[in-house]
Amino acid sequence: MRITQGTFSFLPELTDAQITKQLDYCLDQGWAVGIEYTDDPHPRNTFWEMYGNPMFDLRDAAGILMEINACRKTYPQHYIRVMAFDSTHGTESVVLSFIVNRPDEEPGFRLVRGETDGRMIRYTTESYAAQARPEGARY
Repeated sequence: MRITQGTFSFLPELTDAQITKQLDYCLDQGWAVGIEYTDDPHPRNTFWEMYGNPMFDLRDAAGILMEINACRKTYPQHYIRVMAFDSTHGTESVVLSFIVNRPDEEPGFRLVRGETDGRMIRYTTESYAAQARPEGARY
């Protein structure tokens, strides 16, 4: 099961050349770029660990790609994403994010339905990794 968070997540993996094109676009817009990583891509986990500091003054996509590759080397079995920040309105906000690295095995998540008082139904998200059952034996 493939985690689908951020832009391009339903497409095949981006090549380094495609990532460079996206970085060029971000830099052309005047956005600052940051790199984040996590081993817990739960949909509510929006705050991943920063790899270094956001690159507010870097204007070269090749330099950012070097940082991405360094992060890939350090955390090869983590999710790594690129975040672009727009600070033109005085408040930094994420305007683009996309995953540039995934672990070899993505356990995924399942939707759990639970009935509560009356006829109310509550849904929660649970990681398949917490079940410790291999893919194909989960359902």
